Amino acid sequence: MALVEYYGTGRRKTSTARVHLRQGAGAITVNNRPLDEYFGNEVLKMIIKQPLSLTETNDRFDIVVIVDGGGPSGQAGAIRHGISRALQVYNAELRKRLKKAGLLTRDPRMKERKKYGQRGARARFQFSKR
Repeated sequence: MALVEYYGTGRRKTSTARVHLRQGAGAITVNNRPLDEYFGNEVLKMIIKQPLSLTETNDRFDIVVIVDGGGPSGQAGAIRHGISRALQVYNAELRKRLKKAGLLTRDPRMKERKKYGQRGARARFQFSKR
């Protein structure tokens, strides 16, 4: 029997997640570590599981994720985006529900670059009158 696998790429800020959905019992592995070990924060775990609970496919797939770049929040967002895209490949009828929840949209917000003559992107150096 051939192993059926659904793939989706997710991105958020500077993070990229490659997500593979395989038939299984609902185990989520991130960078060869269990989800609970990789993400300590409950909110981030909830963000990752959002597309699964929305489409009622929690215990249908084992999810293997390779994620790199960015911090925990960006990585969680990238994984959520990747899972949503992979679910859409699995069943095109789920697209309407995922789209309505805004899970298929790539979040375009990025860190603004630091400008010359300033301390940061918008913060200025302190002004001294005297």
